[in-house]
Amino acid sequence: MKKLSMEDLGRMSVDEFKQSDKLPIVVVLDNVRSMNNIGSVFRTSDAFKIEKIYLCGITARPPHKDIEKTALGATQSVDWQYFENTLDALVQLQKEDYKLFAVEQTTDSLFLHQVQWDGKTKVALVFGNEVHGVEQEVIDKCEKSIEIPQFGTKHSLNISVSTGVVLWHFCQLYLQNNQ
Repeated sequence: MKKLSMEDLGRMSVDEFKQSDKLPIVVVLDNVRSMNNIGSVFRTSDAFKIEKIYLCGITARPPHKDIEKTALGATQSVDWQYFENTLDALVQLQKEDYKLFAVEQTTDSLFLHQVQWDGKTKVALVFGNEVHGVEQEVIDKCEKSIEIPQFGTKHSLNISVSTGVVLWHFCQLYLQNNQ
């Protein structure tokens, strides 16, 4: 076994990434305060080739050195758009036929492993503030909520970790349904 070099990996350029087909997923960040988390979401979104990130409310926007610290250039490859109000972002997504999912613990949430997806239906995944989560008015606009099962003493995961877990699940479903 030999560790692969960057050359061995054959990664595409930013221009090739921009031109490539993406998973029909938009990540919506609802008032995320940590620029390190925002940068991590960009990097993870690049890894899974998602369509776009919507940055809403107090969520900081590139360019910013604290976002770039964890994004490592993904702010150049992943398209993004800013909305002052998360509800405005959701209205636009609904007009474009996206199914809206809040990633939040609610009375009716689906556990992540219960979520099915054909890999073609456009979805928007809403992730919330590090302390308060997804705002209730935002949850009310979503069709469903998705909950990541947890078994320890804590009842939440860091938003960048949650994004990685949820996007990996959707990537697996995409691969299962589109091979």
